[in-house]
Amino acid sequence: MRISDKWQDYCLIDTSDGERLERWGDVTLIRPDPQIIWKCEGEAAEWHTAHAKYNRSSQGGGSWDYRRKLPESWQIKYGELTFMVKPTGFKHTGLFPEQAVNWDYCMNEIKNANRPINVLNLFAYTGGATLACAKAGASVCHCDAVKGMVDWARTNAKLSGLSDKPIRWIVDDAVKFIGREIRRGTRYDGIILDPPSYGRGTNGEMWRLEDNIYDLMVMITQLLSDKPLFILLNSYTTGLSASVMSYLLQQTVGKRFNIEIISEEIGLPVQQTGMPLPCGSTAIVKFL
Repeated sequence: MRISDKWQDYCLIDTSDGERLERWGDVTLIRPDPQIIWKCEGEAAEWHTAHAKYNRSSQGGGSWDYRRKLPESWQIKYGELTFMVKPTGFKHTGLFPEQAVNWDYCMNEIKNANRPINVLNLFAYTGGATLACAKAGASVCHCDAVKGMVDWARTNAKLSGLSDKPIRWIVDDAVKFIGREIRRGTRYDGIILDPPSYGRGTNGEMWRLEDNIYDLMVMITQLLSDKPLFILLNSYTTGLSASVMSYLLQQTVGKRFNIEIISEEIGLPVQQTGMPLPCGSTAIVKFL
C-alpha cells in the first residue's frame, strides 16, 4: 500500500464503527466510511469533542450535525499547496487527503522529465492534482463536469499562488471533451483520471465506472503524445481492484506502448492505531 503520510494540517485520528475521526487544520470532523467494519475498544478522546458529524439518512444522502461553532470554510496546506475545505452536502470536504501520495508522484515525474510536460486532469474535482502538476512546472488542462468544482479549484490555485500558471479550466463532460481533443489533435504527456463510481454528464448522461472505463481508456490512448510520461488512474470502486485496473491498462494502453504498471491500494495512517486505512486504489502507467 502507498500511504499519504506527509500531511501536517490533516490527520486521520481514529476509525471505528463505520466512521472516521479527522482533524482538518483546527477543525475535527466525524464522517461515515463503509469500509470501517471494526469497533475500537480504546477510542480517542476527540470523538466526544468533534466540531461536526455527518449523519446518513435512511432515504439517502444525509446532513451535518454541528456540535461546535466552525467557519463556513477554512484553509489547510500540503507542502506549498493551499486548499480551501468546507463541509458539503454529501459528507465531503472538497479534498481527498489520501491522494497526496499521487500528487507527490506526479510532481516528481514532471520535475525530473527535463522537458515541457502537458498534463490532462479528468474528473478533476477541486484540483489537488492540477495544482501539484502546475507547481512542478507542467501545463495543465483541468476538466470537470461541475462548474462549482472548477470554481473551487480556481480558488485553490489562487490560494496556492498558482493563478498565473498555464492552467486551462474546462467545465465539460469528460468523454465529450476527450472526443473534441482527439479531433483537434491535442496530445498530452501525462493523464490523470479520478472517475466517480456513478455519475451523470452535463446533459444527464449516466456514468457507471465498470460499464464505461474500458471505452474511456481506449479514447485516452489516442490523446497520448509520442513520448508520454505517465497515466494515473484512481478507483474507489471495489469491482475495479488494483489487479483489474492493471489488466485493463495492459489491454488498452499496453497495446500501443511498451509500459510498466504499478497498481496498489492507497491509504492514510491512523494515528490511534498506527495502521493504514485503505482508501481506494491507484494504477500508474510508466512508459518504457
